[in-house]
Amino acid sequence: MLGRFERGGSGEAVVEYGDSNLRVVRPGRFVRCAVTGTEIPLDALRYWSVERQEAYADPDAVMVRLRERSQPA
Repeated sequence: MLGRFERGGSGEAVVEYGDSNLRVVRPGRFVRCAVTGTEIPLDALRYWSVERQEAYADPDAVMVRLRERSQPA
């Protein structure tokens, strides 16, 4: 759950993603999906990568990112 001070603010938030939680570094209303660029309201954020420190809008975006990683360079 995000506290009222973490939810305050407008625009894009800056977030540190942990294994089972996240920490709001700079308050805002949303973060952007790293794959689609879609705005994700902080209260709706459910998918992220701790390793890459990026958010995803939905499971499909997660799968796109995982497929990118598995392709040979």
